[in-house]
Amino acid sequence: MPPNSPQNPMSPRSLLEHLFKSAVASVAAHHCLPQHLPKSPAIGRTLVLGAGKAAAAMAHIVSQTVPGRVEGLVVTRYGHGVGEKIPGIPVIEAAHPVPDEMSMKAARDMLALASSAGPDDRLIFLASGGGSSVLSLPMPGLDFEKKRALMRHLVLCGAPISDINIVRKHVSAIKGGRLLEAARHVGEALTLVISDVPGDDPALVASGPTIPDPSRATKARAIIERWGAPDIEEILDLLGRAEAETPKSAPCPHRIIMAARAADCLSAARKSARTMGFDVMDLGDRLEGASAELGQDHARLALKLQDLKTPALILSGGETTVQFNQSSGGGAGGPNLEYLLGMMLELKGAPGIYALACDSDGIDGKGDHAGGFINPQSLERAMALGLDPAESLRQHDSYPLFKALGDLIITGPTRTNVNDFRAILVNPHSARHAPFEKR
Repeated sequence: MPPNSPQNPMSPRSLLEHLFKSAVASVAAHHCLPQHLPKSPAIGRTLVLGAGKAAAAMAHIVSQTVPGRVEGLVVTRYGHGVGEKIPGIPVIEAAHPVPDEMSMKAARDMLALASSAGPDDRLIFLASGGGSSVLSLPMPGLDFEKKRALMRHLVLCGAPISDINIVRKHVSAIKGGRLLEAARHVGEALTLVISDVPGDDPALVASGPTIPDPSRATKARAIIERWGAPDIEEILDLLGRAEAETPKSAPCPHRIIMAARAADCLSAARKSARTMGFDVMDLGDRLEGASAELGQDHARLALKLQDLKTPALILSGGETTVQFNQSSGGGAGGPNLEYLLGMMLELKGAPGIYALACDSDGIDGKGDHAGGFINPQSLERAMALGLDPAESLRQHDSYPLFKALGDLIITGPTRTNVNDFRAILVNPHSARHAPFEKR
């Protein structure tokens, strides 16, 4: 059915929001986890540990599905709990993207539980994006505040998440396989992953607390030297010590299952879009780089696709970054709004192109929004309101502009996380006056 037919009266915004929500639903814990869980009880107990934005939702499914004695502990971001107690599995909430005292409490408690596991027990670890921040304990000799300052510095500098995770593992007492090392006496271990990392390396999701770590401390040193850091000499000295190296092999039988990833999210959106009559261009789930620059690139691509005969949809995932510096502001927004702002400025009000960009976890940056939406009128409407989109981009202050336009997408926490979701609807030149609603 053509997307602009009378039988499909959705506006471009409604259509793109529908694709986003259906894509996120495809990677929710209740959809992707049950088929991978044990069907029989452990001889002793099933110890459930987890960290990340999806941890509470994943633990809830485990508690409902796995038979026998189930107990443990998970930690998630503030506001990402499931709103009800999970039998045997307390949920701690902690800060993201910069750890706090609750992150450290969760790590200490989890290490204690892991070390209590015996040969009759089974360990299930639930890893998802955000776990690196909410589960945090410095390596011996490193002050918590100095570790937190280091991680804050790397985030604000716009360092890639993969680089940040390598550093996190080597300055941590729990990441990079160290949690599994603490559970070395357990009978068997299973790690279930909802991946937020481009390329889906399980060792990088939540910084791999149960995954033997192939990266080296020398790599972490090189990353810190590249981006700089407070107290850099002290940190580099600590990373030069033998105890900074992470475990390279599992101490017990261990399976790793990728339960959901960004490719699954895009696949769901692609199938849905094709049933509605779109030609779909999927750019993949590994796009990284500067948010605004990617938005500009995608705007130019969308303009080229208007030469096609039928409406097209451009899909992409990955994780872009906003890089602050001394000449830029520290405004409110997030990578997805900045992507859309760059796209808006590049399109200059070109007819027939609409776009949505949202974080699959429901939170873009530090705001209350998942992302936003633009249409051909966005630039003109912003200027009519006395706003300066170019200045908003320079100051990395996209949130006030999108709020004034009424074009924030607000979903609340989705309790999953497979990075960003971007969808661009492109009407061909011949269909600029198709019966789409303006918004």
